Amino acid sequence: MQPMPHQLMGYDRTITMFSPDGRLLQVEYAKKTVKQGSAAIAMVCKDGIVFVTDKRILDPLIVTKDVEKIWQIDKHVGVTASGIISDARVLIERSQVTAQQHTVTYDAPIDVLTITKDICDLKQLTTQSGGLRPFGVSLLVGGIDEDGSKLYLTDPTGIYFPYKAVAIGESDTEIMEILHKKYKPTISINDALKLALDALKQVLGSNFNIERIDAAYINDTSKTFKRMKKEELEKM
Repeated sequence: MQPMPHQLMGYDRTITMFSPDGRLLQVEYAKKTVKQGSAAIAMVCKDGIVFVTDKRILDPLIVTKDVEKIWQIDKHVGVTASGIISDARVLIERSQVTAQQHTVTYDAPIDVLTITKDICDLKQLTTQSGGLRPFGVSLLVGGIDEDGSKLYLTDPTGIYFPYKAVAIGESDTEIMEILHKKYKPTISINDALKLALDALKQVLGSNFNIERIDAAYINDTSKTFKRMKKEELEKM
């Protein structure tokens, strides 16, 4: 007799139920949602950190310049996301408040790892609470604190990993192959932006358009988040 698929047996109907082989299927579905989101790339550079993402603007009537896929958490911290962006917005707004509260309480800027852990704590909570669903989004949190440039990937399970360069979302496997071949820790912000744009050009092909690109960076001199304008990207 053939074993029944886990879906037919109901193991994917609640977040708190493990399948017989130790899987939380709702969490795995959330990770698949991230794969369906538009591509996002972040890199640690010798002089800062870079974020480049595809806004995936398909309707010509949308005001593209007002669509954001990269957000500022604090002066020295930024984040980009792939998956359900409304889920990302909730996490980002929470992080912005956390960063401001830290500054007021301790009279010092929050470090990147603390923000990342706070995001992951909430993500993990939703994987073990009845009546909730996992956040269907992965975030790339990057910034510059006392220890230098930091970049973390958070996924729907509530786990986080430090990276030098990483891509999430659509075509992340292909983009990661490019990063493995061309990324170097000595890369500059300018060259990292070019590398990310070239990677998106390769995976998007004829669909690539500078209008659908959002990019930002934080350099280690000013430690200040700066969003790039369309005109600056066109010169890359």
